[in-house]
Amino acid sequence: MRHFGLDSQRALWFLCRMAKIFKSWDVDQLVLLPPSVHELVPAGHLAHFVRDLVRDSLDVSAILKTYTEDRGFPPYDPTMMVALLLYAYCQGLYASRRIAKACQERVDVMAVTARQTPDFRTISDFRKRHLPALGGLFTQVLQLCQQAGLVSLGHVALDGTKIRANASKHKAMSYRRMKTAEPELAAEVAQWLAKAAASDAREDKAYGVDRRGDELPEWVTNKQHRLEKIRAAKAALEADAQDDARAKKRKDENHADRPRRGRPVQHPPGTPHDRAQRNFTDPDSRIMKARDGFIQGYNAQAAVDADHQVIVAQGLTNQASDAHQLEPMLAHIRSNTGRQARELSADAGYCSEHNLKALNRRHVRGYVATGRQPHGAASATGARKTVPRTRVHAMQIRLRRAGHRSRYRFRKQVVEPVFGQIKHGRGFRQFLLRGVSQVAGEWSLVCSAHNVLKLAGARG
Repeated sequence: MRHFGLDSQRALWFLCRMAKIFKSWDVDQLVLLPPSVHELVPAGHLAHFVRDLVRDSLDVSAILKTYTEDRGFPPYDPTMMVALLLYAYCQGLYASRRIAKACQERVDVMAVTARQTPDFRTISDFRKRHLPALGGLFTQVLQLCQQAGLVSLGHVALDGTKIRANASKHKAMSYRRMKTAEPELAAEVAQWLAKAAASDAREDKAYGVDRRGDELPEWVTNKQHRLEKIRAAKAALEADAQDDARAKKRKDENHADRPRRGRPVQHPPGTPHDRAQRNFTDPDSRIMKARDGFIQGYNAQAAVDADHQVIVAQGLTNQASDAHQLEPMLAHIRSNTGRQARELSADAGYCSEHNLKALNRRHVRGYVATGRQPHGAASATGARKTVPRTRVHAMQIRLRRAGHRSRYRFRKQVVEPVFGQIKHGRGFRQFLLRGVSQVAGEWSLVCSAHNVLKLAGARG
């Protein structure tokens, strides 16, 4: 090398660089042996965990027993479909089209399905057909979390969150608007029907009676369909109002000896209030106030264990208020886990004499806010005036005495992060199904996926 000149050394260096060996990149190379699904993603991946969890630990017999027909093309394995849905929800994939696309493009999903590719219609139909059984998986997953030591029920935080329904709030109409729109639309439809009949008569005279001309024009059919929807929604609101009037009448009869308080009745009993609304797309959904304004949605409930943020009870309602949900959630905690929580914290939406009495009857020490907690305040007593010698007054004293050391402080750091993980982390901001029973099953599946992730995180 020392006999070479400078130019020769540069030439040798260049030749060495040109002779660098790279790994082969032959996209047309065929695989001699088919790869195993266990090799698609690394060992210990969440895809392996969810697949094996459904296959080995969950009971899906409620789904399997529905397949009794021997004829026809063999369907996809229901156990695989359950694992696919559960893993997709863990990954923030909820729409059937996105799940079907992931089956073709994502190797982690292929590790769950063994490279099978059900189309979006198959996934959607499977979810709708077996939604009650899929919702029942929540209890099984929760029991596995209990066995893993993730649930102690020492302190449980309860809260609700508003989630958009699969319907637009602009597709709702108030009862006042229905009363004015129905006669206007009926007169308009009658006028157009008369015009259509006159037009049919002219066409019969011009083209002959043997030519088709009896179909209504599209612009008439659409108006007629809207009129039918308005009448059906109006009848439903009136039926609900009559049910409420009968229930109120029974309550008044039970308390006939008590003096009547409050403002006089503004409209007759059994008739809907003018502000009562009904949505044409999803009649079970309601207008609710959320952080970003008013939405057409549902009120999803969750009770979360403080140790590992495992959801121990869940529910869904179309009532915007949380006041009537505390006692049912306490019952769900007992039925799901076999025992009751020792402590429970909840915000001011759950504060009432009835709810505090229910906590005392079930021997649960409650920490329920009696008012909104101002920023930086020591307790969640707010400016609410309470009546002495009531449970609400006693709760206000309990929270005020403890100050910053109150057990109520666990509420925000236990249940609020769970809603953040579901809505922001995994992007579940709107339900896909419609109807309160269908949406309740969908929320149960979302909560099951959350607990599966907590169970997977405890493996290490």
